[in-house]
Amino acid sequence: MKRTYHLCLSAGNENMFRDEADYIHGVNCLCLAAIKTDSIILAYSFMSNHVHICVRTADPDRFMKAFRYPYNRYFNKKYMRKGRIGERDYFLLKIDGLYHLLTAIAYVLRNPLHHGVSATPFGYRFSSVNAIFRKELGRDDVPQILPEKSCYLYLPSRATLPKGYFMGPDGMILPETFVDVADLQHKFATARTYLYYMNRLSGEAWEKEQLQDNTNQVPIGLDNVEQGVCGLDMHSMLANEHGRANYMAMTDMEICTEIDSGLRLSGETVYTLTPDRLIEMAGVLKLRYPSLSRLQLTRCLGGFLLDPDISASAR
Repeated sequence: MKRTYHLCLSAGNENMFRDEADYIHGVNCLCLAAIKTDSIILAYSFMSNHVHICVRTADPDRFMKAFRYPYNRYFNKKYMRKGRIGERDYFLLKIDGLYHLLTAIAYVLRNPLHHGVSATPFGYRFSSVNAIFRKELGRDDVPQILPEKSCYLYLPSRATLPKGYFMGPDGMILPETFVDVADLQHKFATARTYLYYMNRLSGEAWEKEQLQDNTNQVPIGLDNVEQGVCGLDMHSMLANEHGRANYMAMTDMEICTEIDSGLRLSGETVYTLTPDRLIEMAGVLKLRYPSLSRLQLTRCLGGFLLDPDISASAR
């Protein structure tokens, strides 16, 4: 029997996605995992070091393994890395009731807003936020479709794209082809209600609303949705919700791309560099971008700066 879950997988102090191609491959792995396990994707947001998914599935463990294994293999091969990407355990929250579901969907899709990488949920590319109410929100243009013969270039090895699923020209499977848009639009009822949930500020009203479900579920909020994510700063996330983030700051993807583009010339990655080279690189990045935090440097350098002594040397 399928049940609805909110799943959150964190990579701790390193990044799961370093460039645009990684995000695209991750989304494609998510779609194929849903197909393989007969699961239904309701919403997702892929951040640099963690993933939020709302899914209806009979076996969340099997679903997560089907998602994680092909992406892990891709990431390790690309960056000459060994071992598991992402922490061993993932956070799981059962969703029961209409208002719990609407709240869970809203918090998943608002994640880029809370982490300060997008001024609104709709400005973030690697989530399913723009797949819902496309016509009503003025996004019903016919998307460009990648020819079927080219799709294999963007899929895990030996995987094929089933009939009825389409890729955009960038190689990412279009979320409107695998997210259960019809069910979500039924649940939210109108585009105006959807917009309200996407723009609504966090607070007690969310919790009171969820009590209408008359279940034993603990009300969903930022504190439990983000449980298990490294470096959680509730105060900053709430400030970002009010639009106080610095959107001019360098994102993890921009920093990682700058690092990796230089290393590719010599056939190296952050996972093959010596400690001395990583320390040197951290110092250069800190001089170039003084606002970089130790946590962001750590993520972008593959988790290397966890050692306090090494961190001190890089400052």
